[in-house]
Amino acid sequence: MAQISSDALVFFGATGDLAHKKIFPALQKLAQRDRLGIPVIGVAKSGWNLEQLKDRAKNSVEKYGGVDPKGFSKLISSLKYIDGDYGDPATFAKLRQELGPSRHPLHYLAVPPFLFPGVLTQLHASGCAAGGRVVIEKPFGHDLASARVLNEVVHTAFAEENVFRIDHFLGKNAVQNLLYFRFANSLS
Repeated sequence: MAQISSDALVFFGATGDLAHKKIFPALQKLAQRDRLGIPVIGVAKSGWNLEQLKDRAKNSVEKYGGVDPKGFSKLISSLKYIDGDYGDPATFAKLRQELGPSRHPLHYLAVPPFLFPGVLTQLHASGCAAGGRVVIEKPFGHDLASARVLNEVVHTAFAEENVFRIDHFLGKNAVQNLLYFRFANSLS
């Protein structure tokens, strides 16, 4: 089976803390390595415009790794912005329009977990989920019951093979403890 590459990146929470600290620096590194040849569409409800988002991206890479002129230029040239409420179908109609010919977008949910169901529902209803994938950042539910309910919502919009659940803090303590015991307690 041939692997299908994403032809657009949509990230929800574009003006938030996670985007500022992690996403923009990572996108700049991808662009620097010529691995970001697709449109990057930020979505948030901040009352901002594209120029303000570009300023935020610049501040982000300056603060968290440094500006690479080549990479940053490529990132900024591919960056687009939609300002809108995640519960408003008009926001997702704008997104569908902005996606243009893209048929395999990657949707990255860098928003608070309570917003996941609404965003997923709107992605499905607008047709933006068709052919796409989703990355769900942060905890997936707050207990087993809520995780199961969220999983049902996810599967109304995306097939399981197109769902990526990540939590960048999930194994932090376990890994730190493992490294400590591995390297601090040498066998003599």
